[in-house]
Amino acid sequence: MKNVKRVLAVSLASVLLVSGCSNASKSETASSKEYKLKNVSFPLKEKVTLNFMTQSSPLAPADPNKKLIYKRLEDQTGVHIKWKNYTSDAFIEKRNLAMASGDLPDAILDAGFNDHDLLKLAKDGAIIPVEDLIEKNMPNLQKVLEAAPEYKAMMTAPDGHIYSFPWIEELGSGKESIHSVDDFPWINVEWLNKLGLKMPTTTEELKQVLIAFKTKDPNGNGKADEIPMSFIGKQAGGEDLAFLFGSFGLGENWDHTVVSNDGKVTFTASDEGYKEGIKFLNELYKEGLIDVEAFEQDWNTYLSKGKDNRYGLYFTWDKANITGMNDKYDLMKPLAGPDGQVNVARTNGMGFDRGRMVITSSDKNIELTAKWIDQLYEPKQSVQDNWGTYGDKTQQNIFELDEAAGMLKHLPLSGTAPVELRQKTNIGGPLAILDEYYGKVTTKPDDAAWRLGLMKDVMTPHMTAENIYPRVFFSLEDSDKLTTIETDMFAYVMRKRAEWIQNGKVEKEWDGYLKELDRLGLQDWIKIKQAGYDRATK
Repeated sequence: MKNVKRVLAVSLASVLLVSGCSNASKSETASSKEYKLKNVSFPLKEKVTLNFMTQSSPLAPADPNKKLIYKRLEDQTGVHIKWKNYTSDAFIEKRNLAMASGDLPDAILDAGFNDHDLLKLAKDGAIIPVEDLIEKNMPNLQKVLEAAPEYKAMMTAPDGHIYSFPWIEELGSGKESIHSVDDFPWINVEWLNKLGLKMPTTTEELKQVLIAFKTKDPNGNGKADEIPMSFIGKQAGGEDLAFLFGSFGLGENWDHTVVSNDGKVTFTASDEGYKEGIKFLNELYKEGLIDVEAFEQDWNTYLSKGKDNRYGLYFTWDKANITGMNDKYDLMKPLAGPDGQVNVARTNGMGFDRGRMVITSSDKNIELTAKWIDQLYEPKQSVQDNWGTYGDKTQQNIFELDEAAGMLKHLPLSGTAPVELRQKTNIGGPLAILDEYYGKVTTKPDDAAWRLGLMKDVMTPHMTAENIYPRVFFSLEDSDKLTTIETDMFAYVMRKRAEWIQNGKVEKEWDGYLKELDRLGLQDWIKIKQAGYDRATK
């Protein structure tokens, strides 16, 4: 299931331009020695060591080998992993520096590479193609690709090679996929009930509810410390307020991309409805209804205020991670806008991350590495990779093992935030969990089953778009163009959005804004994205 923070991998381009990335500069210190092992089968007769780089949450052990999952993998395989592990906030920089210097480990797990990075690294010879390794040495992954061949197409680069191992997590499909909407709006029903208010059904009703939250002391402490509405004003992540734009037109999502039912790719932030949504948000801001820290706050600040139950309305993937799994907050239904429109814009998300693990060209034990990675795709192992494990006597467990049924069954979270427990115990991938595993290999997590129910009952009926933008693997040339355009254009969009919500000048500046989008490459962006969509769906 989706982490609270979607990590957007920083492009390597700037680092590579400065440092270069050539095989000649490689140090021999980062990778493991050559073991000359052929026809590998586990467990090995004599233990060997591979050198990997990875990332983990600050909540997890600094040494990944202290995780029970890795201890069991070492016992099962006879392979010891020597880790260079960095916390998630520092990982991208450290990873990029290692790739640019040529001082490479054997492989990078939970790598966070975007498509541009994969193609650039492949072109520079820093990572190797793995399609032959999959066919010859990775039966677990092969079974996944045979059961769901669409993933092989998504893994394959435009040049016909596969350069990375993916993370795959199926939880529902189509509009009812758990990934269809990131930023669920959670409203304080305790405050609604205390003030005798009904759940808002229109944008105007929401405005009046938020005014009441601000002025009528719903928490009853005699202080004006309530925050009517808060969010994290960043392009990506389930804590943005993009959901509210659905009441005014095409709606909005983290990559500003929607596809019409006739297959036309559109940039959301140039739509007239987007402008109307900005005007509404400015109305809220002028009334003092928006958290003044929303445009700059980080996750920890957002979480702290949420745990103090100061929010009237806030946005996140799962309320349990912010305000707990209790009855104080409930999911707000999609709102009708001024013209009566109700629309839920779909997120262009799915449980698929192409660049989750790579093998570098420094690896002298490629077969061994591939067979170790393949263990991560064994069904029960994948389930643990993703969520955590069982039988840990030192801390709370995600699962219990039902040996009679041969299943891993999710345990109650007992009030623990799901993301926190998972980050302490899981490993992030690569992995594969198919919908067919539920009921056979594992149960659905209670929080995921609950969220899927909310998606089906509350969100799906109002999704007007039949399509999402698929996981197109662009060529390096197109990827370069998109990266260049998006770096400046997306930043500009978010900067202007924040300014307009606060200063109300969207109408006055709109025409100039559209011209600037064109100057930054919007029309080229649309052409490339449209061509990619047409190729992927033909």
